[in-house]
Amino acid sequence: MSDFYPEKPPLNEKESNGNIALTILSIIVFLLTFYVIFSDDILFISLLFIVLFIHEIGHFSFMKWFKYKHVKMLFVPLMGAFVQGKKKIYSQKESLLVVGAGPFPGVILGVIFFFLFLNFKEDWLLFTSITFMLLNIVNLLPLDPLDGGQLFKLLVNSKSDIFLVIFSFLSSLALIGIGYYFDSWLMMGFGFFMSFKVRNLQQLYCIRKELRSINLNYNLLYSELSNKDYAQIKSVLLDYSPTLNKMMSISDEDLDDIVSSQIDSVLINPVKKDASIIFRFMIICFWLLSFIIPLFLFVNYSIMDFVYAIYTR
Repeated sequence: MSDFYPEKPPLNEKESNGNIALTILSIIVFLLTFYVIFSDDILFISLLFIVLFIHEIGHFSFMKWFKYKHVKMLFVPLMGAFVQGKKKIYSQKESLLVVGAGPFPGVILGVIFFFLFLNFKEDWLLFTSITFMLLNIVNLLPLDPLDGGQLFKLLVNSKSDIFLVIFSFLSSLALIGIGYYFDSWLMMGFGFFMSFKVRNLQQLYCIRKELRSINLNYNLLYSELSNKDYAQIKSVLLDYSPTLNKMMSISDEDLDDIVSSQIDSVLINPVKKDASIIFRFMIICFWLLSFIIPLFLFVNYSIMDFVYAIYTR
């Protein structure tokens, strides 16, 4: 029967060239944006960039180590930075290490800088310590799309699409609430921006639900997809993507690249469940200690008193 279906188009995975140039450009734009807003506080801009760069280089290094493809690092003005990479078959253990390689070293460096401050009494050591600890602790909150949210999803290891929709929705509400409480329009805006991701996840949930109703397996690679399955997924996808459907009906251009990319996003890449209970327990311990140790230092050493003393000299 598969002969009656047209040949599926190849998945066009373009090699990412010029990643270094793109990273440098994003860094320049990032620094210039902060300089325009905080031109009187070069120390803050420098510390923020250093902390973010060390955080992201942790993700980047582990992705390279585990042979991810198309790895790139980008800085986003007023938002932060991120590292992207792809792999055909993901490993739960590797993924946990990739995610943890950003915030865990950052918290450790923050603790080290604090004890250096206690020894040498240099103000910049204290500010460096606080920046490292605070930014990485916030990043470890179990909210999507923060690293803490990625750790939570990897540890739960749920393939349920409705779980991902609910988790992202609650994360969006939490970010809006936190932003409102701290009067941070930026965090509130990010929370509202997250609602677009929730909408996309909801659409993906509906598509996969319909695919399950026709007993179509979508837990495979694009290369493993038969021509028949490709055609069926394309039909369902177009039903839930009126914009793409309209483009195909009125455009003379070949949209195979767009369609194949959209179908690939519907598929779930295989994940090796190779993280033992002991390994997952260790990750959870690191995660909890990353909150407990800085909190202990803030309370036991009254860190904010040090900061107040510096500003009132």
